[in-house]
Amino acid sequence: MEVNQAKQEHLLALKVMRLTKPTLFTNLPVTCEDRDLPGDLFDQLMREDPSTIKGAEALMLGEMLTLPQNFGNIFLGETFSSYISVHNDSNQVVKDVLVKADLQTSSQRLNLSASNSAVAELKSESCIDDVIHHEVKEIGTHILVCAVSYTTQYGEKLYFRKFFKFQVLKPLDVKTKFYNAESDLSSVTDEVFLEAQIQNITTSPMFMEKVSLEPSMMYNVTELNTVASGDDGESTFGKMSYLQPMDTRQYLYCLKPKPEYAEKAGVIKGVTVIGKLDIVWKTNLGERGRLQTSQLQRMAPGYGDIRLSLEMIPDTVNLEEPFDIICKITNCSERTMDLVLEMCNTRSIHWCGVSGRQLGKLSPGAFLSLPLMLLSSVQGLQSISGLRLTDTFLKRTYEYDDIAQVCVVCPYTSNEC
Repeated sequence: MEVNQAKQEHLLALKVMRLTKPTLFTNLPVTCEDRDLPGDLFDQLMREDPSTIKGAEALMLGEMLTLPQNFGNIFLGETFSSYISVHNDSNQVVKDVLVKADLQTSSQRLNLSASNSAVAELKSESCIDDVIHHEVKEIGTHILVCAVSYTTQYGEKLYFRKFFKFQVLKPLDVKTKFYNAESDLSSVTDEVFLEAQIQNITTSPMFMEKVSLEPSMMYNVTELNTVASGDDGESTFGKMSYLQPMDTRQYLYCLKPKPEYAEKAGVIKGVTVIGKLDIVWKTNLGERGRLQTSQLQRMAPGYGDIRLSLEMIPDTVNLEEPFDIICKITNCSERTMDLVLEMCNTRSIHWCGVSGRQLGKLSPGAFLSLPLMLLSSVQGLQSISGLRLTDTFLKRTYEYDDIAQVCVVCPYTSNEC
């Protein structure tokens, strides 16, 4: 959309054209059967049409390209390119010609001119050409301001400018969800799963070139969007990664704290930065777009004053046979604790060892590994419960039930069990 100032006769003419990829020419084939009245007339006309493909005249797509007939849509993440031409329409020689192109957004004004130096002299019927490029990083109204200043041969300084307003639209709708790992050892590994839902909200299909997660300095990331087959993994979306209009895809990533942060994972509180998504796509004839989300944030789960997790536990144990587990106790509070461990038997789980023993003092952020022995008197999937930690300083008891599950089997024949 062009917005001009009050009209004034100038010696120079300014022309601005957006540069975009052409489109494939399409036609509407009209055919009929040989026994119909037109006979072979329609087929003959299509064979003589230069825009059709020889031997495949009934296809809508032709061999020719069509130049853009209008300004078109501009989407966030694409590169806006424009051709600017200043032509001397008069029979005079114009001096000190300066062409300046600025892009005004809702938050800033950017200078897109390749050169800010003036052309000393512009003869009659000559022109100054420039091509500007800008990667669009904001949505909403944009105004391209093209200004031209020059001096006539009589020494008069003149100035004019033109405004070109256009809207930048949103190409993708991105939604994210976080999930904590639900395995028995998730409290130790602190795995976080990120699901990214990406929807194409444009009117044309997209080729998804890359969708990746750039993790923050605290995490390592593993992409879960391929199916392992041999040396190279195949994408879960197939070989042709096209996203049709209004279609949605889910991408999954697994994040683990780096070793230097793993020990601090138990005391991480508040909002943590996970990373950002980097999305690259291509549209009509390979036009490239790129979109990076802002830093994704996740609220760290609350563990209370003391966090109890398992570092080691067997998957399957034998009935009425002792087995070992290793517990990890982390002080998540901001004060020192003096802990006492109590072990309470349940209907199926029986602890081996002394209950009520002193574990000693545990400073804020510190942890200790505690090996324990227990046995199960009931077959099947049994839940480990019955641990109690008491802080003698505050006389406060913390109860831990359903810590993990273990499968209890009988090592003998069914008749003996």
